[in-house]
Amino acid sequence: MTTLFTHARKLDAAGQVDDFWMVVDGDTIVSVGTGAAPSADESVDLAGDWLTPGFIDLHSHGAGGFSYDDGAEAIESALAVHRVHGTTRSLISLVANPIAALESSLATIAGLVDSDPLVLGSHLEGPYLSPERPGAHNPEFLRDPQPAELDRLLDAARRTLRQITIAPELPNALELIEILVENRVVVAVGHSQADFELTRVAFDLGARLLTHAFNAMPGIGHRAPGPVVAAFEDSRVTIELILDGEHVHPDVAALAFRSAPDRIALITDAMAAAGGSDGEYPLGSLTVQVRDGLAHIAGTHTLAGSTLTQDRALRLAIERVGVAPAEAIAALTLTPARVLGLDARHGLLAPGYVADAVQLDSPWSVRRVWANGEPL
Repeated sequence: MTTLFTHARKLDAAGQVDDFWMVVDGDTIVSVGTGAAPSADESVDLAGDWLTPGFIDLHSHGAGGFSYDDGAEAIESALAVHRVHGTTRSLISLVANPIAALESSLATIAGLVDSDPLVLGSHLEGPYLSPERPGAHNPEFLRDPQPAELDRLLDAARRTLRQITIAPELPNALELIEILVENRVVVAVGHSQADFELTRVAFDLGARLLTHAFNAMPGIGHRAPGPVVAAFEDSRVTIELILDGEHVHPDVAALAFRSAPDRIALITDAMAAAGGSDGEYPLGSLTVQVRDGLAHIAGTHTLAGSTLTQDRALRLAIERVGVAPAEAIAALTLTPARVLGLDARHGLLAPGYVADAVQLDSPWSVRRVWANGEPL
């Protein structure tokens, strides 16, 4: 069964193409072009709307009132919300919890990877985080890294642990980075007190990501450049950015895009309130209060993830930060695919790539979504 997409304005990391057509066979794009289009079994007329690759989220914790820490049904319900907003492929992020609870969650996610190709695997944001920079993680569950303990987590994940956030200043952390790299897990520096020099050491050992830049880490000082500048300077490193207008000021976000071209990955870091209303929500063992769409740990001023969806991050990037549309789309598609080693098949609308696509109108609002060639 082939499907022809016609009359689109294609937008991906390679740029914009008007009067674009694309033919999909099964789950794969087989041909693209402009002008007169070939025949196919089915046809979808985009009527001049934007057509982009499906969005990839490296870092999210839930949506629609559901948290990824609460089992398979909750994960599937939360993913359905994000998929409506254009995110076709997701890592499932877990907050710090007791090791036995994390083992159970990792095993659940491994089962979902087997049954749902849109689930890319798991991301352990805890427990190996600095107690001085816990963010929205329960400090009771933060731990120093232990190689034997890591073996338990890797075994539970059955090769589906794709990403882990670590504070490199913790005891044994540098050793753990080397073990994780050997196991092909993407290591991110985050929730950390690490300075510029130590962050560079972590990158030299194989860490390739900075978890939600500027948040839960030292800022940029004129005498202490810190981890963000270390990431800016290292072309091997991808930089996560929560672009909701609250976690990072739009002008600072613009600085990041200028300082690390083609290396910014827009993430949601969304918790259960994404796509929902104000109120109280769980985040691991903590309670989060959401008012006016802004999430804080109940009774504090600490931001607790976001209520962001990736289509809103796209609009903010273009309209408030001033990022060129192709660059903004790259930050949602090809850049996150690249850090996971998936860029040979994900992140572009080109022959040989997976048939994940998003139709957006002129205000950058999602109209339709396809994954593996099928409408979501």
